[in-house]
Amino acid sequence: PNWVTGIILATFTAMVILGGIKSIAKVTQILVPFMIIIYITAASVILLMKISVIPQIFVLIFKHAFTPTAAVGGFLGATVMHAMRMGVSKGVFSNESGLGSAPIAAAAAKTPNPVKQALVSMTQTFIDTLVVCTMTGLVLILSGLWTYGPELKGAKLTAMAFGKFLPGGIGEFIVTLTLIFFAYSTILGWCYYGEKSIEYLFKERAVKIYRVVFVIFVAVGTFLKLETVWRLSDIMNGLMAFPNLVALVGLSAIVVSETNKYYYKRQK
Repeated sequence: PNWVTGIILATFTAMVILGGIKSIAKVTQILVPFMIIIYITAASVILLMKISVIPQIFVLIFKHAFTPTAAVGGFLGATVMHAMRMGVSKGVFSNESGLGSAPIAAAAAKTPNPVKQALVSMTQTFIDTLVVCTMTGLVLILSGLWTYGPELKGAKLTAMAFGKFLPGGIGEFIVTLTLIFFAYSTILGWCYYGEKSIEYLFKERAVKIYRVVFVIFVAVGTFLKLETVWRLSDIMNGLMAFPNLVALVGLSAIVVSETNKYYYKRQK
């Protein structure tokens, strides 16, 4: 039931951000990279099993990416504009490119040079989008389950796709477990982003209030429909991206200058 999920998720979140139990956060830091390895390994096994079909899959992707309508089933009637809008919005949701959120975490890192840290942070987008998301997309297409219609989507679609190639419930278990840890670590990460933003705007006195409100919304979020969550996410991402992109353009000269200095020092 949703209320059980909400209570459990809010409790574990509160234990970290309200109770100050750092051990859970430390465990998460260990488990998340481990789960990424497990997920990539599982996807790699599936792709190797069907490696002879991979070229045809890429042909299918490019064919239906540049045609007015898509293949069948769940993509019936989709236009290029709709596909691009969904792709961009979900891509931004996944890798946070241009939102200005990742620099908050990067700023906390102890590094002698901001350019060096920026280069390290750029690997996030590469791993997330070009590795994890691409492998997931290939597995989904290989499974053929995407033709079943719009009722089969999201985590359920991914779990069933992995389960089709990894029998005995292994595929579903891997997807479900990784999703739980990814979701939980994401909640903690965005809580940190919010804390730093609140601290900047209203100083430390407002942080405790923010934490309580955050935990409440974690519980409330479990009662929202998935479509509502996606729409809210797209709206909020847009509100974050616009001022951040304007700032990036305005500060681009500084970025270029600092980058040139960094590479000049490395060449000496």
